[in-house]
This record gives sequence, C-alpha cells and structure tokens, in this order.
Amino acid sequence: MSLKEALHWRSATKSFNGEKIEQEKLDQILEAIRLAPSSSGLQPYKVFVINSRAIREKLTPIAWGQPQILQASHILVFAAWDELSAERVDGFFTYSNQVRNLPQTTTDDYRLNLLSLLDKKSKEEQFIDASRQSYIALGFGLLAAAELKVDATPMEGFDNAALDELLDLKSHGLRSTVMMALGYRDHENDWWSKLDRVRWPHDELFIEL
Repeated sequence: MSLKEALHWRSATKSFNGEKIEQEKLDQILEAIRLAPSSSGLQPYKVFVINSRAIREKLTPIAWGQPQILQASHILVFAAWDELSAERVDGFFTYSNQVRNLPQTTTDDYRLNLLSLLDKKSKEEQFIDASRQSYIALGFGLLAAAELKVDATPMEGFDNAALDELLDLKSHGLRSTVMMALGYRDHENDWWSKLDRVRWPHDELFIEL
C-alpha cells in the first residue's frame, strides 16, 4: 500500500479477533517506534510490550473494562521518564558519542546548554516534555502497523496511577502516558470500522499564512 492508502485503511479498532501478530510484523512495528524522532534524540521513554494474559487481566479494570485489552495480540504501554535529570541526559550523550566514535567533549556545548534549559523547568514540566515525545513514537507505531495491515488502537482511557503501580513504573523512574493495542480486527463485531471516516476538510484544518 502507498502511505495514503495505509492511512485510509486504518481505523481505531474497537474489537479484535484474538489472532496473534506474526513476530516479524511485531518486530517491524517496534523498530518503527525505536526509530521515531525525539527532541535532542533523547528518547525519554520506555515501551512495555505486554503479551502476558495474567498482566492483561489485571490491566482490564485499570482500562475501565475496554475489551481490546484482552482481545488484542499485544498491548504496548508507553512510559515517559518522570524527569529529564542531568544523569539521564549525560548518559544519553555518553552513549551517543560512543556509538559515533566521537570524543566525549564533542557535544559538551550542546549538552550543557540543554541541561541549563531543563534546569529552569520543574520536574512535572520535564515529565510533560518527555510524555510528548512518547506520542511521536506512538504515531510512528500506528503508521507502521497500518502499512503492515495490522490493526491498532491508541488508548488513553485508563487510570495512569493504577497502571504505574501494576508495572512498578516508579522504580524505573517512569510514568505511563498512552497505550496501543495491536492485533487483527473482528470484522463482524468491530462496529467502528463500518462507519465512514470523519475528518475535518482540508480548508477547515489547514491555515495558510
């Protein structure tokens, strides 16, 4: 499919048929998420790939009983850093310079300027910045799934605090932001996919200056 065809094909699946995604397709979706851009390249988040039935049974009430949690092949939980600390930023630049075979001093000016900007923000503001980056990765995952004809649903309808506790995110310095259900739609029962797609028309959405 072309990019346009993939975008027209996809919809937020409300009912999955329980079929498992081929490992090769799952790997491609995860790789698209891994390659997504982020501010300063920090990738200030982790993605939990949940296949366990036991964990998903515990997750279902946290997600207000939404059936996709158990029906889908996998649930991806995006969790952002709870703060953009100097330790984490320094760790990224150390790793980046090692990968690129650069002296550690190469990025000192950029790194120190970034740390100075972050130091002016509260811990909550830093988390909000990190959470925004996780949504960019979510978008890349949704697009990759559509290209592979894997159904996907972005999900914000859950109790963040309860999910954080279930996955013990605090111990990892993380807080949940958004989830994505992956699998194959139940064509007979997925009523949403039978409806016409509704989007604002081009002239209503875009403002040219």
